Amino acid sequence: MLPRESSSKEVDASLLGIISFPAFAVDDPDLIDLTRKTIQEKLQGSYGCCRFLRDGYKTVLEDASRQHYEPGELAVFENIECEWPLFFAYFTLDGIFSGKKEQTQEYMETLEELMVKTDDVLPLVPELYRVPKHKVELEKKNPGSQKREPIGQIPHKWSQSLYIVSKLLIEGFLSPGEIDPLNRRLNSEPRPDVVVQVVILAESVLIQNKLAEHDILVETIQDVSPIQVYPAKALSQLYSYLGKNKKLGLTGRPSNEVGLLATSKLYMMDDQLFAFMPQYVDQNKFYLPLDTDFFLDTFKTNTDFLCSNWTMLGRPTMIFPAISSMLDPKENLHPALIATIKKLQTGYISGTRVQMGNMSDFKTTSCITNLDFIRDPEDHNQGVGVHQVINLIDGTLSPTCPRPHLQTHSKKGRQRRASGRSASVSGMVKRTRSIQINPGEAAEIRSIVQARLDRSGTGQARYMAFQYSRSTSRMSSRSSSQHSTVSEHEEIEAGYSSGGSCPVSPNSSGSSGDFHLSHLKPGSAADQSISPFESPSTSPHIHRKPPGMSQSESDFNTADFRDLIETLEKTESLHEQADILHCLFINKGLDWDTEIGGKKGCTVRDLLVELYEKAGHWKQWWLVRHTAGMLRKRVEDLALAAADLLVRQKQLSVGLPPEPREKIITRPLPPDELASIIFDAYGEDVSTATLTQEILIYLAMFIRTEPKLFNEMLRLRVGLIIQVMASELARTLKCTGDEASDHLLNLSPFEMKTLLHHILSGKEFLIHNETETEDEYRLSVRACEQLKNEGENFANRLSRSYKVIHTDSIPLDLGHTLEEDSAEEETEEKQGQWLRRRRLDGSLNRTPVGFYKGVWKVLQRCPELYIEGHSLNQALTREMTPGELKFALQVEMVLNRIPQPEYRQLNVEALMIIALMVENDQNNKLRLPHTIHVDHLVREANALFLEDQHMPANVAKTLEGAAKICLHFYDSAPSGRFGTLSYLCRALAKSLHLPMGNDDSLECVLS
Repeated sequence: MLPRESSSKEVDASLLGIISFPAFAVDDPDLIDLTRKTIQEKLQGSYGCCRFLRDGYKTVLEDASRQHYEPGELAVFENIECEWPLFFAYFTLDGIFSGKKEQTQEYMETLEELMVKTDDVLPLVPELYRVPKHKVELEKKNPGSQKREPIGQIPHKWSQSLYIVSKLLIEGFLSPGEIDPLNRRLNSEPRPDVVVQVVILAESVLIQNKLAEHDILVETIQDVSPIQVYPAKALSQLYSYLGKNKKLGLTGRPSNEVGLLATSKLYMMDDQLFAFMPQYVDQNKFYLPLDTDFFLDTFKTNTDFLCSNWTMLGRPTMIFPAISSMLDPKENLHPALIATIKKLQTGYISGTRVQMGNMSDFKTTSCITNLDFIRDPEDHNQGVGVHQVINLIDGTLSPTCPRPHLQTHSKKGRQRRASGRSASVSGMVKRTRSIQINPGEAAEIRSIVQARLDRSGTGQARYMAFQYSRSTSRMSSRSSSQHSTVSEHEEIEAGYSSGGSCPVSPNSSGSSGDFHLSHLKPGSAADQSISPFESPSTSPHIHRKPPGMSQSESDFNTADFRDLIETLEKTESLHEQADILHCLFINKGLDWDTEIGGKKGCTVRDLLVELYEKAGHWKQWWLVRHTAGMLRKRVEDLALAAADLLVRQKQLSVGLPPEPREKIITRPLPPDELASIIFDAYGEDVSTATLTQEILIYLAMFIRTEPKLFNEMLRLRVGLIIQVMASELARTLKCTGDEASDHLLNLSPFEMKTLLHHILSGKEFLIHNETETEDEYRLSVRACEQLKNEGENFANRLSRSYKVIHTDSIPLDLGHTLEEDSAEEETEEKQGQWLRRRRLDGSLNRTPVGFYKGVWKVLQRCPELYIEGHSLNQALTREMTPGELKFALQVEMVLNRIPQPEYRQLNVEALMIIALMVENDQNNKLRLPHTIHVDHLVREANALFLEDQHMPANVAKTLEGAAKICLHFYDSAPSGRFGTLSYLCRALAKSLHLPMGNDDSLECVLS
């Protein structure tokens, strides 16, 4: 957040009181130095510091009769802001507390020179110094050249008191400890390492014995008695009694999530010890802990967090539960779990000191807090006994798994041909998805497949082309209004893969005509024959209708729903169960009694909970996410994650552009309100709404640990980030956009986080197939170097077509070696790397360093900039300074009107060219036009590129990408003679009628 003070100020001198005396609120020495240096460079003058840039307070040009400034008026105060000696006193104190004697002496001497001497020779500190009226113009022309006059209160009591305290400290009459008794000044000093105590508790004797086989001896939850161990939500319930008083009408602390610091303490009441598991291990709240890899990764992150932020007496104690979800189907422990525990036994994990032991070993070294704040709400003077507390906790814990009503034979379930009404709902879950990829990328994939076919003619390439055309035809038939009956083979093949982990594009045809479209509103994606590669700017928004308001309900009668319930009761397929329950959810709502098995009391919600837990057990992440969305599950740290991003002055948006489908979030919100905005933004696509919550959690994790990933990014558009993740999978796996969305939604939380990190960091990644069986396909995202070190080859990047070639009996041509395939793929990657880079940067809203300041300087010289019909006016420079966040957001607002990310980036490059031209025109020789159309420059540069390539018009037409710009131009490097910047320079020179060579070219070197 620092050194920027707010969205309307680049920096404020008052931050001196935050980084130093009296608050000492910052513990990062580098951030303290950066904030101090920024204040000195931008605000410091000879008479003190101005409060902030363009501060008109008490200047001679200020109209004191008005309580506000007019838009654009702030520019008249530039370079004549009043300077306050007060801040020199703060610099003096900062030097004293930081031990910088030179700084202390320099500012004290300067402050004493500025003091006003009275008749009794008492030095007094004036409130501020201002520029006299007759010297305003001279000061504006040459800042700092004119003598100022003291005005305001003399003495200024605030400044005078700080001066006196500084003198007492310098002369030894006071010590720093007397002014700062809490020793907050030591926050930035290195502290001894905190040792995190880790207690591993096995959920059952089975897991305890499994760990013992690896020489890991742990206790079960029952073994630690008499210490009582409960989940974090029990502690949250206890804290709800804090301050609760019925007589005074006080409701107490809201029963919200509790943080890691709270659960890392032991709690005592009447000699009874209570311990609580961390919030992130609660599988009932959200599904992230179901992924063992993510669980272990979060554990490592949290140990580092405790080491960095623990300031209480005693050591933090973290409970590490070994739970049944860490067992594979063969009841073997996850290898990563064993490796993590072995690291814990060494005393270090990810650079953090840890000590592993039993709960009883840490009684004397842990931080223990009393629960004496729990009082009887009826009589606040009456305490609550330990047995009452235990009963209260037990009352908050209830079984989460309902009585089984859904059959399951195995992970994949038995596939059978659907009939009747069950056939009409087949593929219903899949049709709700709104993740699309860019149409230009679809053309890329087609060209890659065709190039392979033309080059090799191998069965492998023919198979890839066959797979692509088949999936594309299925997608087009899915959105067509004319549906024909398909063969049994096609119907079965159109469903999900037999393993269920990676569904293929389903064919939605069935015996019930157009019913499969009736669960969407008229005008929805299915009705308008949306291509799987359609740009999000033209994709219609899908809205989920409230229960009881569905159009499809008119197509059903009571008998039809009973038919679906009967099918649901008999089927063993997770996919068929999901489709039927989704239909019931849409038409009847969560609380409708299904009367499954002929008994009342089993609602749609109960069945969804059962399906959610079953999907979590089998790690079917696409189904976990979808059922979590239908149940409106909210990740526990959602509001905190959004706040972590927002306080670092990043805006958030959810949903796909344009507005109002894309919801902008600019301030912290309550968790339920934030979750409601997310679900409303995606309408019926509850899978992507749930995934959005995940992405927000991961973004918050990254911005805490790696803030540099977010440099030059002002708005994090989660919808576009999800879109680009699907695009990257489509590019890597050479599959359709629909299949890429299936792959994306079926990634485990840890793999999803890894993929997001690679995209944010710009790292190359490969797709590794971890599946050993032929009936399941599971992907793993790995860094390129990691796979190379393990001896993997580029064949791991291809889609599952390699794996199932033998089952389709397509002959193989083994004339191509692996080395040749690798070389071909490497060439393809190089050919598309700049197009991909622009798409990534455009989707992430990433801009070059100094971009917004450059645009501000351009607007000082040019009255107006136009980008695709939207303007940036020169009036913005009179209202805002170059480094203000408000100005950057105004520029972003215009750029975000461009839906195609690669085209947006070309416009950013064009703006940078104009900014560089203005920056190097020191003597203002160039005469800029009244209006510069930035998008016209991009199109002119593209025309020059096509002219140099001698490309026929019909060929150029086939190579058109977003906004009808040539794909090869998108894929050109920015620098070099034939780079995009060179063509943009030529286009700009042509627009401004600058002198060019005889060949109508302009040699331009940019540094």
